[in-house]
Amino acid sequence: MRLFSFLIFWLLGFTLPVQASPFGEALARAAQERTQHTVRYDGRYLRLAYPGGDVLPTQGVCTDVVIRSYRALGLDLQVLVHEDMKANFSAYPAFWGLLRPDSNIDHRRVPNLQTFFTRQEAKIAATDAKRVYQAGDVLSWVLPGGLTHMGIVVVPATDEHPPQIVHNIGLGPQQSDLPMGWRLTGQYRYGGS
Repeated sequence: MRLFSFLIFWLLGFTLPVQASPFGEALARAAQERTQHTVRYDGRYLRLAYPGGDVLPTQGVCTDVVIRSYRALGLDLQVLVHEDMKANFSAYPAFWGLLRPDSNIDHRRVPNLQTFFTRQEAKIAATDAKRVYQAGDVLSWVLPGGLTHMGIVVVPATDEHPPQIVHNIGLGPQQSDLPMGWRLTGQYRYGGS
């Protein structure tokens, strides 16, 4: 039916109307908008309002790029992660020795976001050789020295260029080529429930 509609429109000299952007495209645009903000890298533990709490707009870490991009689309990872952790605390990493969820920090930790996205069945299972990156994919890595990191794909790969990501690795939100030397630990497509 769609092909038939296309042919009729084409014969009459019209083009089909463009469908609304998928969630991933909107998330990619929200992440790109983050690059317009001056942000000092600061991962200190701070008390945050709940729900909707955030550190100062002029500070943040890699996960804050993800959190703020999702918030721009109406999804509050602070609330979503906290509620899931309250109901399923033992499913989350115990690296920090916590006895209960903490809405001030849990959503700002890469391993917790990885667990949340996986629990929401948003993890993309693929080998690196067969990996396809789409706009809006959230990626996580382990960097040299064991640090974890996270960013959002904003421009898929082309034949000439690797995918572009937005992330904050210490210089504020920036758009750059996908780093090939980092060990990828997760790829997620989460658009809410």
